[in-house]
Amino acid sequence: MNSKQIDEPANMVPTDRRAVLKGFGAIGAGLVLGVCLPVTGRIGQSGAAFAEEAGAAFTPNAFVRISPDNTVTVLIKHIEFGQGPFTGLSTLVAEELDADWAQMRAEAAPADGSKYKNLMFGVQGTGGSTAIANSYTQMREAGAKARAMLVAAAAQTWSVDVAGITVEKGVVKHAASGKSATFGELANAAKTIDVPTAVTLKKPEDFKIIGTDVPRMDSEAKSTGAAEFTIDFNKDGLLTVLVARSPVFGGFVKSFDDTEARKVSGVVDVRQIPTGVAVYAKSYWAASKGREALKVTWDESAAETRSSAEIETLYRDLAKVPGKVAAEKGTLDTAFKNSAKVIEAEYVFPFLAHAPMEPLDCAIEADSSKAEIWAGSQFPPLDQMAAAQVLMLRPEAVKVNTLFAGGSFGRRATPSGELAREAAECVKAIDRKYPVKLMRSREDDMTGGYYRPFTVHRLKASLDKDGNISGWDQTIATSSILAGTPFAFMVQGGIDPTAVEGASDSPYQLPSLRVSVHQQSTGVPPLWWRSVGHTHTGFAVETFLDELLAASGKDAVEGRLALLKADAREAGVLKAVAELAQWGRSLSDGHAMGVAVHQSFSSYVAQVAEVSLGEEGLPKVHKVWCAVDCGVAVNPNIVKAQMEGGIGYGLSAALFNAVTLDKGRIVETNFDTYRSLRINEMPDVEVTIVKSAEAPTGVGEPGVPPVAPAVANAWAKLTGKRVRRLPFAGRDA
Repeated sequence: MNSKQIDEPANMVPTDRRAVLKGFGAIGAGLVLGVCLPVTGRIGQSGAAFAEEAGAAFTPNAFVRISPDNTVTVLIKHIEFGQGPFTGLSTLVAEELDADWAQMRAEAAPADGSKYKNLMFGVQGTGGSTAIANSYTQMREAGAKARAMLVAAAAQTWSVDVAGITVEKGVVKHAASGKSATFGELANAAKTIDVPTAVTLKKPEDFKIIGTDVPRMDSEAKSTGAAEFTIDFNKDGLLTVLVARSPVFGGFVKSFDDTEARKVSGVVDVRQIPTGVAVYAKSYWAASKGREALKVTWDESAAETRSSAEIETLYRDLAKVPGKVAAEKGTLDTAFKNSAKVIEAEYVFPFLAHAPMEPLDCAIEADSSKAEIWAGSQFPPLDQMAAAQVLMLRPEAVKVNTLFAGGSFGRRATPSGELAREAAECVKAIDRKYPVKLMRSREDDMTGGYYRPFTVHRLKASLDKDGNISGWDQTIATSSILAGTPFAFMVQGGIDPTAVEGASDSPYQLPSLRVSVHQQSTGVPPLWWRSVGHTHTGFAVETFLDELLAASGKDAVEGRLALLKADAREAGVLKAVAELAQWGRSLSDGHAMGVAVHQSFSSYVAQVAEVSLGEEGLPKVHKVWCAVDCGVAVNPNIVKAQMEGGIGYGLSAALFNAVTLDKGRIVETNFDTYRSLRINEMPDVEVTIVKSAEAPTGVGEPGVPPVAPAVANAWAKLTGKRVRRLPFAGRDA
């Protein structure tokens, strides 16, 4: 291995489209209920441009800033990667503040677990479709308290009674005196008002903004290129880093020769880090060519070297006998003994990659006393802690700036903070002399990332003489996602709840049931994938149930309704989607409909898919009808968009996606072999939102689980063949 003094890097000037289009805006300081961050248009990114002004700001809580120019900025504790929290959380504040939507702005909150923790799991982070659900009351109270302070300031300034003051569309008025003022005009006076300890929130029937289709906060910036993603980030002296990692999971560097890599123009240095060999360069291209020129010998003695077929054989064998019992009721032995008919099925689900459009990246700058990170961080405090550990700093000495991210689907939510940790190792290895931006190509992440675990379900059900389901036995073999993470406390009795969710809590009223699980680890790192365990449990439950109903000659919708409690919210969305799709009507020749209903993350979704025989023997999905009950729909347009996106994402996985191992090496490396749904394959989607006064629940993930079983159930009607393996493209003939 060769080493030399680090060359002085040239200043890189971004030449990408976003850099050309990027604009800059500024606002003055005023009434601040939070931390000042810069604004570009209607959205802002983390930074220090306005830190001096923030020091003099009014800060009764951490979420709202009102400036003299009359803008209202909401500090958003959840990352924006397309699912809409910038808009949704700002809507909650605007509603209780009685603001005009045109004056609302949004910015990413800094890493601060005490101020910005997710109230549902106690850590600052985005996941589990909880952004709106955990913030619903919190953000409304932030807005209501700010409103109360503005009203009190107006009353004090005008020497009038608070009771006579009204607020509408960002204007505070006192009708009796004819006086009025904007929020910005009252901001300084409001600094002298005590923060109220309690406020009365609006009743749903009084909402004016919640429940309306207000424009998204981030649309303009993303359309013009002003929005900054990590892949866009740049600063003087920044080095781009690519890491050569083991081609198999669990391998590590035995030795390497960097002689040829250092000859590549633009390569500045090469250093070994715990996860591989890092190549530092003045551009991505130079880093990529330098990495290609490396000669690395890998030690694979402790690596995962099995193929997918071997793991499948193991899991299928495990699923032949019951595992640890996650749910049990009734007497299965009696049900099967007295049955008129027994039906069995086995389902096989492959490893899945998340494949977000923007591959993983993280920029970091550090010295001996502090560090700063720029990344699409899904769990800022975990990334903060990971970098601090590597750099031997106090966590509070590591500042995390959360930028926009081009998708995640769970990939950016690694509990170990592995990306920030590796970035910190990279900057540490060059003695913290220069800022670095660690980047991973799509091939890097596809072949060396984290995955939805390989899973096998084995189901057995009994039917009585009347065709009713009398017993249901379901055994699942998979890997634990939570074991060995900061969330391991959720594993109870040796059972990872993410392995059985959607099966152990089935809403169907069955007299006898058992759901059990085997958790067998592999060397392939597991991670939650959009809708986590529901991705496979929803398919297994809804297709097997459909098969049982068909065997009894029962209608797929009516048969499900008969198994649900009358007031079950699953029944509500099932009825709604059946009406929307006109279930039971005559279809064109060669077409069939299938239905599925599933609850995940406390939201209820039912879908009907219309399918015909497409190219290469695969289903052609013409249309999907969707009904969703997510409580109060804060932004109906975003709810519909998330259902549409979930359906497209779920269809990609159902029809095409699988990560396969060949002697431990992943075969699929990019979208040519792990392909997404193409635009001509995306079905027409029609969404209805079931009106509800219940507290809002998540929509980022619940649209995914029902689509694959709905398509599979339609396919069974069309072809007479039940789908036992996903994706369709790799199923048994």
